[in-house]
Amino acid sequence: MRCKQFLTLSVVSALLIASLSGCGASSGAADSAVSSSAASSVASSVVMENTSALPDGVYTADFDTDSSMFHANEACDGKGTLTVENGVMTFHVSLASKKIVNLYVGMAADAEANKTSWLLPTTDTGTYSDGTSEEVYGYDIPIAAVDQDFQLAILGTKGKWYDHTVSVRNAEPKTEEAAEVPADGEYNANVVLEGGSGRATVDSPAALTVADGKMTATIVWSSPNYDYMIVDGEKYLPTNTEGNSTFEIPVSALGTPLSVTADTVAMSTPHEIEYTLTFTLD
Repeated sequence: MRCKQFLTLSVVSALLIASLSGCGASSGAADSAVSSSAASSVASSVVMENTSALPDGVYTADFDTDSSMFHANEACDGKGTLTVENGVMTFHVSLASKKIVNLYVGMAADAEANKTSWLLPTTDTGTYSDGTSEEVYGYDIPIAAVDQDFQLAILGTKGKWYDHTVSVRNAEPKTEEAAEVPADGEYNANVVLEGGSGRATVDSPAALTVADGKMTATIVWSSPNYDYMIVDGEKYLPTNTEGNSTFEIPVSALGTPLSVTADTVAMSTPHEIEYTLTFTLD
């Protein structure tokens, strides 16, 4: 969706991609499925009305709103990522700040009575062309149709809901940029994390080693509670016994989301959570 190197966590599935060079990246935590449940709840009601679903796939699309104060982050050029899976459409957009703390698909007057349908934010870290970075909120928004207006209420930091009319337009299939494997050596790679509840993060940049044309990344989580990761069907155990969970995993390509599963023991029972990791080099 992408834009300029946004680190993101989406809450719906590993197919949710927050960025082509990283825009819309989300960080997740020792993760509950609260945000995902809220999005799924709304999505299930939306899909019944879906009259113009696109073919399954991932698209870039414009996020149009009726307010200059409520819009996609400038690093994203007004765009977000639209994911269509089994006919259900979900749009991820990184906003301009952390001042919008919840969204509700519908009217502001109905929001308080439907708290289970509130959309919770992901934390997206953006790096701009001038080298500055900031954390902003992103959202996974279930939509019924593209190129059509719909009501989206926003909750600000002062606790008041506001009505807005928005739309997701001009969806185009996202084409993956050809990504060459760099020469053998040691690199620092920017990492975009998406998935989970939006509270976990991974260190970025991450150490990336290229040997014999194969890439391996060192992933350091923000929690010591991850006991294994699964990448391409292979299980990887932590490389450390103290501190935050650290893994060495293979990276198939740069600039392309890599689907991974991470198991956390922070909850009452171990819980596998799906994420995507996107690696880019400056």
